[in-house]
Amino acid sequence: MERTIMRVAVVSTLVAAILAFVASPASAHEERDVGTYTFAVGFGQEPAYAGQPNSVQLFLSQHGKPVNDLGDTLSVTVGFGDQTIDLSIVPAFEIGESGTPGDYRAWFIPTRAGHYTFHFTGSIGGQKVDETFISGPKTFDDVVSPTDAEFPVQDPTNGEIADRITREIPRLDTAIADAKSSAQVAAASASDDAKSAKTLGLIGIIVGGLGLIAGISGVAMARMGRA
Repeated sequence: MERTIMRVAVVSTLVAAILAFVASPASAHEERDVGTYTFAVGFGQEPAYAGQPNSVQLFLSQHGKPVNDLGDTLSVTVGFGDQTIDLSIVPAFEIGESGTPGDYRAWFIPTRAGHYTFHFTGSIGGQKVDETFISGPKTFDDVVSPTDAEFPVQDPTNGEIADRITREIPRLDTAIADAKSSAQVAAASASDDAKSAKTLGLIGIIVGGLGLIAGISGVAMARMGRA
């Protein structure tokens, strides 16, 4: 009898744990009470990889029940460094059809790895909201580079390629400037050489002309002498 009771207790505990796990939002989300509402915030796809489609995910509940009628009174601003973008929040479910009630998303593509902030503003049911959630080890996942998960070849992300191009532009500009300077020097030298050649040509013509005149004069004098 005691064994049966113990077995029932163990099974009940396991079932309760499984149900709690299934009903709870993703583990890498930060949960916070905002007035009478509870926010569970994180990335919709975790791990969150740079360059891959993702979303701000908000599980919204009140007194333990999902909120299914948020409407358009709440928005979120995503921040990375000193850059921000304002996004609309839309439901990711249809009651009785698909998705998890209370699951709301703001879709975007994080293009860089690192810390992100989600700043929610607006109102819910007349209650004002102004809450900021920051990714990190104690809240929800940062965005990471997909390189470690790539197979068989690890390719750079579009963002990494753009960063490298940005770093290389000053070097290219310097190389182009040096090439232009060298071309100008070469052109100037060629121009000087051309001028020198032209001058030498004129001198040759003059000398030749003088020689011709001298020759004609010599012939004329010789004829006069015979006459």
